[in-house]
Amino acid sequence: MVAVLLLSLAGCGSESNSVLEETFEQLSTVQPNTDISIQNHDGAVLVYGSNTNKLQVHATKRAYSRTRLKEIAIDVSVQPTSVSINVKLPPKPSWALFDRSGTVDCTIVIPATANISLLRLDAGEVFVDGMHGRSVHAWLGDGRMVAHNCFTDSDLALQRGNLSLSYDWWGPGKFTIQADIGRGNAWAFLPSKAAFYLVAETVRGRVASDFDDAPVARAASARAEKINTSVNGGGEAAIKVRTANGDVTIVEANP
Repeated sequence: MVAVLLLSLAGCGSESNSVLEETFEQLSTVQPNTDISIQNHDGAVLVYGSNTNKLQVHATKRAYSRTRLKEIAIDVSVQPTSVSINVKLPPKPSWALFDRSGTVDCTIVIPATANISLLRLDAGEVFVDGMHGRSVHAWLGDGRMVAHNCFTDSDLALQRGNLSLSYDWWGPGKFTIQADIGRGNAWAFLPSKAAFYLVAETVRGRVASDFDDAPVARAASARAEKINTSVNGGGEAAIKVRTANGDVTIVEANP
């Protein structure tokens, strides 16, 4: 575990106008199918699946005072079959005009076969790459969520913001991607030869797909649209994307 204190000036003036940074690192050995739970508040959670039996956590804490910086805690608990990563921020001052309780950016490398039972971030960016374990469950309150090359059952929920699903290649496999957005847009970038069952729908917005001119069904509400079709024969994979208020775009990445 390493902690390094760095001072990064965000502008001229007193310490209250400067951003303080502290980095945290931890390396542990874990089981290939270990259960991972990650909770953060403001900042980023970037998760990379790798051909390894190691857990590597690198986090950058940021705050406007040394006191606040020290109050931000990163708790990593490694058990025989599970890992918990929990970021704890100090309470937000009720009298402040702006929230300066701090942010934490976490980069986490885990076995690609691990199970992400919980990934929760209140605001910021969620990025999940290269997972093919049992499942991924990710929730984001406000911000941007990206899932890249994840061949696993995935439950992705975003209250407000934009979602991107992307695959650089495609292989046979049985998995379901279920993405639900409260308010925001969704894009899925898929190879031309990808075979999957597609459900893309919006309550208020537009739905479009590059694959086989899939018909768009318009519901009783003039603002609701839906695509329900099999792409390239369907296969065993399913991609289901729904937004309550926004657009859904399915892109043939390499036509």
